[in-house]
Amino acid sequence: MAEISIAAAPASPSEAADHSALHRTLFIVLAALLVVLPFIPVIGYPFFLMKVLCFALFACAFNLMLGYGGLLSFGHAAYFGFASYVSAYTAKHWGLTPEASILLGTASGAILGLAFGSLAIRRQGIYFAMITLALAQMVYFFSLQTPRFTGGEDGIQAVPRNAIFGVLPLSNDTVTYYLVAAIFMAGILLIYRIIHSPFGQVLKAIRDNEARAVSLGYRVNQYKLAVFVLSASLAGLAGATKAVAVQLASLTDVHWSMSGEVVLMTLVGGMGTVFGPIVGAAVIISMQNFLAGLGAWVTIVQGVIFVVCVLVFREGIVGVIGKWLKKPL
Repeated sequence: MAEISIAAAPASPSEAADHSALHRTLFIVLAALLVVLPFIPVIGYPFFLMKVLCFALFACAFNLMLGYGGLLSFGHAAYFGFASYVSAYTAKHWGLTPEASILLGTASGAILGLAFGSLAIRRQGIYFAMITLALAQMVYFFSLQTPRFTGGEDGIQAVPRNAIFGVLPLSNDTVTYYLVAAIFMAGILLIYRIIHSPFGQVLKAIRDNEARAVSLGYRVNQYKLAVFVLSASLAGLAGATKAVAVQLASLTDVHWSMSGEVVLMTLVGGMGTVFGPIVGAAVIISMQNFLAGLGAWVTIVQGVIFVVCVLVFREGIVGVIGKWLKKPL
């Protein structure tokens, strides 16, 4: 298990109430922002916004496992990408509705997370990270060698957007954007609830001092497996939603570089913060979108920004802001 040094003194009841009120306000502001974003010039085109929201949910799911569970996975693209394929395949070849395709994709991420998590949690530290990477590479190899299911190097393109619940036509980009925004908000609210539940408190205790948690009688491996499956399920939800929203599932979604990208998003935004991965995903996807004209140099720019963030914002952008405000964000 990775060593995470972000332990903090327990907040008093009044401080906890203040923090809850602050978070509630920020969630309301975020929801209002999601409603008006499509009407803001320059950044307001739905396709870009949908991509940001899907990757933000992916980063939040990863942060649940790393930032709060202390488990560093190098293979999270497996759940994101495999769910993306399942969602795209069932929508295109079985003709399922968007909600059914997304649910099946999410379920596939959960099942894959249960299988891989059962193996990976038996090891700690770098061995845990390497096992997750090796298992994710197996998913990549499977995706490459089964073109009848994945489309091979072409991927599954032109995924149909049928009407959701048979009522709302997703052929309209704005309607699809609001569906993605609703799924994103539901996902991060669920993560927030998990973090602040008794289960989440035990996770933090295991992250900060596993030996002490064991001595207190907690079945540590069961908690690790539970957070692994939850994180994989939410990563699957993000991948399945992305396949329907952008109408594409490709090998890029299961490639090891995607696993590295979600680590980058989490660290740039702020590991172990509620809103950090959202900011990190917005920064990385915006760079890829608005600096696309630089071609391969975008990777160099990303590397420079990552180095600067590590040197200047060691707690990530949101982590540093929270430190200045002396409030957990």
